[in-house]
Amino acid sequence: MKVVGVNKKAQRDFEILERIEAGIALKGTEVKSLREGRVSFKDSFCRIKDGEVWLLNLHIAPYDHASKVFNHDPERPRKLLLHKREIKRLTGKLQERGLTLIPTKIYFNERGIAKVELALARGKRKYDKREEIKRREMERRMKEYMKYSR
Repeated sequence: MKVVGVNKKAQRDFEILERIEAGIALKGTEVKSLREGRVSFKDSFCRIKDGEVWLLNLHIAPYDHASKVFNHDPERPRKLLLHKREIKRLTGKLQERGLTLIPTKIYFNERGIAKVELALARGKRKYDKREEIKRREMERRMKEYMKYSR
C-alpha cells in the first residue's frame, strides 16, 4: 500500500467515529499526478446526491507532462465507488445531527488501484481541541522530565 496523501487536519478538527474504504473514479492525468503525490485535502468533504457519493474540493494538481487539452480540472467533483448498501447505511448515519463524511487519506492498494479512506466524523468543539493540546503538552513535558531525570 503506497500512501499518496493524508488529511492531517481531519485528526485535529474532527472526532473520527468510523472509517470506510472507497474507490475513486479518476481520469488518466489525475492518476499520474496522484502517483507523484500532488494532492491537497484543504476543505475537502463528501456529499451524497441521488444515491451517489461525491468527493468535493479535493485538489489534484494538473499533470505537468500532459498538454492543456488532455489535462483535468484540478477541483472537479469526483465520484466515489461504494456498494448501494454502504451508501444507504451512510445516508442513515449522516441524518444524525453533527455527523459529516470527510476524506482522511488517498493511497494505491497492492493491485495499484487508487482508493480513498473516508471517515464518518463529528466536529470537535473549541474546548475539546484545547484539552487535547494540554494533554499533548503534558505528555511531552513528562517525556522530557523522564529523559533528564535519569
